[in-house]
Amino acid sequence: MKFICKYSYLIFAFFVMVLSISSQASAQEVTLRLHQFLPAQSVIPSQAIAPWAKRIEEASNGRIKIELYPSMQLGGKPPQLFDQAKSGVADIIWTVLGYTPGRFPKSEVFETPFMVTNAKATSMAFQAYVEKYAMDEFKDVKLIAVHTHGAGIFHSSEPITKLEDLKGMKIRGGSRVINDMLKNLGAEPIGMPVPAVPEALSRGVIDGATIPWEVTMALKTSELVHNHTGFSDQHGLYTQTFALVMNKKTYEHLSDDLKAIIDNESGIEVAAQFGAAMDKADIEGEKFARDLGNEIIMLDEMETKLWKNAAKATIDDWIKQTPNGQMLYDAASALVEKYSFERTY
Repeated sequence: MKFICKYSYLIFAFFVMVLSISSQASAQEVTLRLHQFLPAQSVIPSQAIAPWAKRIEEASNGRIKIELYPSMQLGGKPPQLFDQAKSGVADIIWTVLGYTPGRFPKSEVFETPFMVTNAKATSMAFQAYVEKYAMDEFKDVKLIAVHTHGAGIFHSSEPITKLEDLKGMKIRGGSRVINDMLKNLGAEPIGMPVPAVPEALSRGVIDGATIPWEVTMALKTSELVHNHTGFSDQHGLYTQTFALVMNKKTYEHLSDDLKAIIDNESGIEVAAQFGAAMDKADIEGEKFARDLGNEIIMLDEMETKLWKNAAKATIDDWIKQTPNGQMLYDAASALVEKYSFERTY
């Protein structure tokens, strides 16, 4: 009888251990490091990334914790961020795709002149486009979302009131496509990541910068230069493309229920949320410049047409240089029209 009791106890203990291990597995806890290049108070870090991380932590009941590392605190330079996610230096990164020229050729189409409308609609179009035509560019990572900023404008030390004013001006560009556009418009393009813009403006290394309104307050751009030039058109001159991606192995090692939480916070709705944060901040950034008494220049329809004609060479070059370029350009344009003008969201 004692033997049977002892045997029963061992069986019971074994099942308790199995259940304990199973419970621990289902209650997997992970800490993910999210690395990006802007200060924590900037628009996307504070109004898009931080809320996104909070939603994941709450949905997982704290089993996923996301540590935020702004301003390249984990080391390296902004152009290295995508590779940091690929290699596992960081678990998640947010970056500008244009910081690594030639690496995302199909995604570049959204940077071509007069493609963008507003950030929310264009971001949704970009996400839909990537999912259908460009997922191979993200095969080495887990793609969470892509997005764009709103219509980019010029911020300059001297006013730009016509196309001829741009000739010879040293203008910061944020990607290969944007730099090509600046060259075709007559400017001298100077490529640099956005954190370098304030010092370059203050030292006179550049005469102006192509950035959206949303980032001007964080960079103090409207305090460094006092002229801002935009366009009279439903489509803005340019935009840049961004991505929030995760290390593939980190994602694959998550339990199925935690993967589902990440999946639920990925895709077109996240793209829309990031774009909406950009649009809101564009309004705030423009108001801040107006309150400072800065000159806000909106080029009329006739002048805008001259810029469109000059910038068309950039579109033609992209189409020629990219396999299936015309098809991809047409697809991107159609998606922007769809999400900008054919639906309510």
